[in-house]
Amino acid sequence: MIDSGLLDGDGRPVTLRAVDDDNWRAVADVAPRDDQRTWVAALAARYLLLSDRSEVWTSLAVYAGPDVVGHVMWGVDDDGSRWLGGMVIDASQQGRGVGRAAVRTLTDWLRRQDGGHPVRLSYHPDNQAAARLYTSLGFRPTGAHEDDELVVELADPR
Repeated sequence: MIDSGLLDGDGRPVTLRAVDDDNWRAVADVAPRDDQRTWVAALAARYLLLSDRSEVWTSLAVYAGPDVVGHVMWGVDDDGSRWLGGMVIDASQQGRGVGRAAVRTLTDWLRRQDGGHPVRLSYHPDNQAAARLYTSLGFRPTGAHEDDELVVELADPR
């Protein structure tokens, strides 16, 4: 379990856990709001399959208290940079700070692994909610693009 002690807006601890035999169905069923399906998969099941079929990505279940409320995955690129991808918070759980806490928890953990590697992610430029979230968490544009998405990197906290 990855726990940085962060709480959501309802006071529930937000933690990240391995996807396993006990929680994979709940993770697979995580679905975003309908208006977000332009940018993320309709169900987190797609990301679970991507993690299962790829040697790059590792899926994690996002918990708020005892409940699975989302999915996020991470990977390591050829240059050693750490990447976040496939974050989906269930529509019923959005607006409570779960996504913010999940990103902070994962980025803090990634920064402690093999120190010094940049943490990156990408999002579609029309996804203004993602732009606001990631900018507020310290991600800055790199000038690069991944397909039709902007690549951003977490600014060094020093």
